[in-house]
Amino acid sequence: PTTNNSSSPDPSNLSWHDLWEVAMGCRKCPLCENRNNVVFGDGNRNADLMFIGEGPGRDEDMQGLPFVGKAGQLLTKMITAMQFTREEVYIANIIKCRPPNNRNPLPEEAAACLPYLKRQIQLVNPKAIVILGAVPLQFLFNRRGVTRLRGTWLDYEGIPAMVTFHPAFLLRYPQDKRKAWSDLQQVMKKFDKVYKP
Repeated sequence: PTTNNSSSPDPSNLSWHDLWEVAMGCRKCPLCENRNNVVFGDGNRNADLMFIGEGPGRDEDMQGLPFVGKAGQLLTKMITAMQFTREEVYIANIIKCRPPNNRNPLPEEAAACLPYLKRQIQLVNPKAIVILGAVPLQFLFNRRGVTRLRGTWLDYEGIPAMVTFHPAFLLRYPQDKRKAWSDLQQVMKKFDKVYKP
């Protein structure tokens, strides 16, 4: 079975439905061989706020939804603390198929999948994006160093993007939750939301 589907349409001008259909049948990289589900994205397609993570883990691969495992439960709490509901925001990842043993995506895997995500961002057209961890920072901005860049706004094609820690990192290093919360409060300010303890 070929994993290089060069004849598939260019995602950059597809509608939501066509983009979803093309992604569901994607065979552009070897990750397609072992997936149970393509994890396309989840949430409000007209969201003002978008979250971008790295890729699906085991729970996500089984359910076909992003951020449904332990890290996803923490992300949902983060979204709620920001005075949004999970249904109001849009959540996607750099890659849409699970890498073996949840390793980080390889550059060629990210390159194969990025056109889908870039089109999703165009279609959602959010007012702000939250960049969750090193993988989206690397592949969307060609930057490294979450610890150094977190809490700063970057620009993604005119959309302000806040860098913060990935929820899976915060589960391993809970002492950094306070830093992540200060990052998220900056995002809240963009929407005139004020944290009331």
